[in-house]
Amino acid sequence: MKKEMNDGEEVVVVGNTNENTNNGVNMEKTDYVYKVVVIGDSAVGKSQILSRFTKNDFCLDSKSTIGVEFQTRTVTINSKLVKAQIWDTAGQERYRAVTSAYYRGALGAMLVYDITKRQTFDHVARWVEELRAHADNTIVIMLIGNKADLVDLRAVSTEDATEFAEDQGLFFFETSALNGDNVEAAFFKLLKEIYKVVSKKVLDCGDGKSSGTDLRGSKIDVISGSIDFEVSEMKKLSTCSC
Repeated sequence: MKKEMNDGEEVVVVGNTNENTNNGVNMEKTDYVYKVVVIGDSAVGKSQILSRFTKNDFCLDSKSTIGVEFQTRTVTINSKLVKAQIWDTAGQERYRAVTSAYYRGALGAMLVYDITKRQTFDHVARWVEELRAHADNTIVIMLIGNKADLVDLRAVSTEDATEFAEDQGLFFFETSALNGDNVEAAFFKLLKEIYKVVSKKVLDCGDGKSSGTDLRGSKIDVISGSIDFEVSEMKKLSTCSC
């Protein structure tokens, strides 16, 4: 377990893809599970960002993701144990019909483009449209301009991305999966905003129930249907992919 400061607020990291266990027994009881999807064009660094956040790792020799795979990391937000279940979706067009099913139940989305490739930013509007067509209307969306370390190759200005994010009501960060800049800050911001949305639903409901789910001190399963069914539909590569 380690403590980190984010926006002046203490965030306690209690795990990653390998949860705290003792002889296979989970030592921490999760209060909430938040499903987050990472989307965007192929080769923008989606899997590298996910790997940096969940394992603090970057793989130089990476392969494209096929279908969908997920990793987890557990943190404490406002004294609640939150497991982020982060789904990495393939950006290739031939997998779009497959990955669209995985928007179901997502509370947050990380929409990634490559700051050195203008075309990947030009496609962001289409990704937002698709996301809003398939996901819940309260989903929290974070726009990410990745590969910010490649300053000399920049093709998308920070101002253009900021203007688009403000116009669409998105949160925005520029990150570098290579050196880790802003990766944790972006994920923590996304998770805290999701927490606010979930908490507001509880308050608005009055009796502690939202959309038929008891939220009072219980885990929120944000995956619709059986997780075994969804995993069986996935095509997986190694944990190091792009």
